[in-house]
Amino acid sequence: MTKFLRKVHRVWYLFWILFFFSLFYPLYYLTSRSPRYYGVLNSLRKANSFLCSLFAGVFFSFKFEEKLSKNQTYIYCANHTSNLDIMVFCILAKGKFHFMGKDELLNNPVLGIFFKTIDISVNRDSKISAFRAFKKAGENLEKGMSLIIFPEGKIDDHYPPKLGEFKNGPFRLAIDKNIPLVPVSITNVWKINWDDGAKYGSKPGICDIYIHKPINTSDLADADTEMLKERVFEMINSKLY
Repeated sequence: MTKFLRKVHRVWYLFWILFFFSLFYPLYYLTSRSPRYYGVLNSLRKANSFLCSLFAGVFFSFKFEEKLSKNQTYIYCANHTSNLDIMVFCILAKGKFHFMGKDELLNNPVLGIFFKTIDISVNRDSKISAFRAFKKAGENLEKGMSLIIFPEGKIDDHYPPKLGEFKNGPFRLAIDKNIPLVPVSITNVWKINWDDGAKYGSKPGICDIYIHKPINTSDLADADTEMLKERVFEMINSKLY
């Protein structure tokens, strides 16, 4: 697909994102007012993501190494190459779940309502902000809310993207709370839409996502954080190239 057509497709995709967000917004507003409705809110996010992608001709193919339990609380860790990664997890995750992301998303016209309510924002340059964010995430995990986090902390500036260094936070949290950790390899979404699509545009296609077998953390201690981080890095990276 030529660069011009990719630019046209990006505009087309953004139209559907804004169209369906506007349609869903009253329901988002109502269900984001109280944690008791977060399950419904996530069902709306799932439907919204599916419809946007459907009308843009973007589809997601999930391959599971092991079937995930609907009733289990997880910490999902994935590589991050595209804004579409949010949609990937809105469709993949079950029940009550929430994201942790950069604090700039508080002012995002679409994602802002979620990062002011159900999701958690964090300033990557502030240790205090990170401490508060992971404390809140820990409390949510104890309430049965799965956490979705991109341990690189940002989308790689290089194209094609390479897997960047992971932060320790999610791995220490998984060990402290004895929560199974699910590594996820988002293999080719960057080819459909890299970052926000501003530079290379986007195109229709199938996005392949590989969900690795959950890692049990109940027998790990804080001293194992680095080992767990390296293990997850290798697992995710093994399916990317």
